[in-house]
Parts: sequence; C-alpha cells; structure tokens
Amino acid sequence: MVNKADQKRWKLLGSEPGPELPIFKVRFDWMENPRNACVLKAVVLDFPDWVSVVAITSDNRVVTVRQYRFGVGDFTVELPAGLVIPGETHEAAARRELREETGYCSSNWVYLGWAEPNPAYQNNRLHMWLAKDASLTEACEMDAGEDIVVEAFLPQELHREIREGRLRHSLALLSLARVMPLWDSAAPQGLSVDPLSLDGG
Repeated sequence: MVNKADQKRWKLLGSEPGPELPIFKVRFDWMENPRNACVLKAVVLDFPDWVSVVAITSDNRVVTVRQYRFGVGDFTVELPAGLVIPGETHEAAARRELREETGYCSSNWVYLGWAEPNPAYQNNRLHMWLAKDASLTEACEMDAGEDIVVEAFLPQELHREIREGRLRHSLALLSLARVMPLWDSAAPQGLSVDPLSLDGG
C-alpha cells in the first residue's frame, strides 16, 4: 500500500474532446498511474459551476421547490439551484436562481462554501449560499423546461420531507446540513443562527 506522503499525481499524457451535450461537455484524458505506469482513458464531464440556495424567511421557513426530475422519473423536493452562467459570479447566480425559481429575494446573504459534486468524473463546484430574511417579492420566471411548485417549510416540516423521502437530493441535503441538524433526532429542530462559512477559495 502506498504511503500518503509518497502518493503522486497521475500524469496527463493527452486529451481529446468528446461529445458536447446541452448541459456539459465530455473530455477524454489519457492518464498514467504513477504506481504502476498503467495508462487509462478517463472520462471527464466539463460542467459549469452550480449554486444551491438555503433561503430562510423572517418567520423561520425554508424555501423549497418541487419539480419533476427526468433521471428518477419522479417529483422531488429540492432547494433553489442552478448553473452559474459564464461571466457571472456564483453569488449573482444564487440571487438570480432564487428570484427566478421562487420569486423570493434577500438582501442578507452568507456564503456557505463549496463542494465537489462528483470529483470522480466532474470538474465543477457547487457553491452554497444562505439567504436570510428572504421575502416573496416577485413572480417566478420559469424557463420552458421548468414546472415548479414553491413551498416554504418550517424546520420540523422539512425534517418530515426528508424522513418520508420527498427531499432526497444529495446536494440540497449537503447545503441544508450547513445550517441545520438533519440526522440527529435529539438535536434541536431549529436553524443555526451563525452558519459556518467554509469558503475554500
């Protein structure tokens, strides 16, 4: 077994483009394993960065969206989320997605950090934002591929959605876990007043 201190990066020998699909590009990287010099063709999905928004209203409700997801062929309860448009900051994307998908806006934003959605073959980041004191100010602006129902849940109601399997999106759960306890039944059922900022750059 390789010692952590001796572990080396894989060597990139070359790349070739794959098909370009509507929401991501495919790239094939020829990589050499430093342990045994074995060369393999790795698949990399070139995604734009994503954002996810935990929006909390002044009466302590979390804003969610319910929509049909083609991958699982069913409805899921999620957080407002979406793509960062080229040239757009992830904060601007978070504000835009919250407004467009739900009609809610906020002037009090806290960055919760970023995570890698699936580093095995994706190269993008999920940027998580907290929108405090969110209020419904506008109509939703759904695009042609969206059909969204907006609901604002109290913390105990949100726990019910998770327990009963309606809120099961892993990235939404990760974002929520940065501001409220999700799994410990003995933990307080409220929201964290001072969420931990995990900005890794």
